[in-house]
Amino acid sequence: MADNRVVVYKGPGEVAVEDIEYPKLEVPEEVASAMGMTKAAPHAAILKIVSTNICGSDQHMVRGRTTAPVGQTLGHEITGEVIEKGNDVQFIDVGDICSVPFNIACGRCRNCNERKTGVCLNVNPARAGSAYGYVDMGGWVGGQAEYVTVPFADFNLLKFPDRDQALEKILDLTMLSDIFPTGYHGASMAQVTTGSTVYVAGAGPVGLAAAYSSLLLGAAVVIVGDLNEERLAQARSFGCETVNVGEDAELTDQIAEIVGEPEVDCAVDAVGFEASARPGEEAPAVVLNQIQTVTRAGGSLGIPGLYVTGDPGAADPDAQEGTLKIRFGLGWAKSHAFYTGQCPVKKYNRSLMMSILHDRAHIADAVNATVISLDEAPQGYKDFDKGAAKKYVLDPHGMISA
Repeated sequence: MADNRVVVYKGPGEVAVEDIEYPKLEVPEEVASAMGMTKAAPHAAILKIVSTNICGSDQHMVRGRTTAPVGQTLGHEITGEVIEKGNDVQFIDVGDICSVPFNIACGRCRNCNERKTGVCLNVNPARAGSAYGYVDMGGWVGGQAEYVTVPFADFNLLKFPDRDQALEKILDLTMLSDIFPTGYHGASMAQVTTGSTVYVAGAGPVGLAAAYSSLLLGAAVVIVGDLNEERLAQARSFGCETVNVGEDAELTDQIAEIVGEPEVDCAVDAVGFEASARPGEEAPAVVLNQIQTVTRAGGSLGIPGLYVTGDPGAADPDAQEGTLKIRFGLGWAKSHAFYTGQCPVKKYNRSLMMSILHDRAHIADAVNATVISLDEAPQGYKDFDKGAAKKYVLDPHGMISA
């Protein structure tokens, strides 16, 4: 009989909560056989999930815009309580509440030793880098569930120092698994610093986290652009300026009205490959071209927005394989620095945790964290897809409300 439940992709626009087996201290067979490791994982821990969040990256799969197969388990934003551990786990104990980076990393390879945990070389036969519950990421079971296995637990888990404090601040701490570090990574890659003027494309949760992080880093002005007025209002709620990129006015003119010139010091693309120039009008390279246009010569571009190598729903054959028509010549002429790729969560998560624990960061308010049950996940996906200005947090065991 199944002793676990998980959110599963059932086809474009459809997810369901299904019964699966209780997790074991094992790695997926495809990882073990291809990467030369044992399937038994004494280095792993099993977590009872306290909170797990719906992410825009999940939404790409659910829309049918990746090569995810029907039956793909979902969820890579995980916070949980350790309830079992292997005999090789030395520094994490049963009862610890921990944040789980969405990157699965071995802690042993060259990239992990260089703090590039987003592209670990030992956890995914298909490519460098892996994640829970995601297409082409090694077959690791998703974390929008009741329980989950975390490999290499001593390396991957970030333990919260005090259980009661962690539960009190869980809505902020749950963002450490992905969007807070990812937004901070975007701002950091864009080289935001004291006095910067910043443009953030996209007011979804990652864009809001990037905007919030820019303010933490000392930006003088943060401008957030989106088509969704409800999400723009959320950006204004914590001190950002906003522009509606669907209006007839040029983006450069809208920026000039705010900062007195048509350019900013740096920019963040928090939209990714499903970008639109107008409502319902997809233009996958539009944001990449916009941020080059509005960033000053010598500026930097942080691109944490997701781009994929396989997009069967794209409008043209080039975009279906991730080939986009970007104005790279413009970026070259303006001596832009381009930074992109998965956020290496472990590079940032402890520092951001300290900011939360000491009341310097209130990321849950910034992204409008909204708690729902695991059974409400299918409706949460639908509402998020319609543009709800919320970050949905799943509460599988009722531990948040308690």
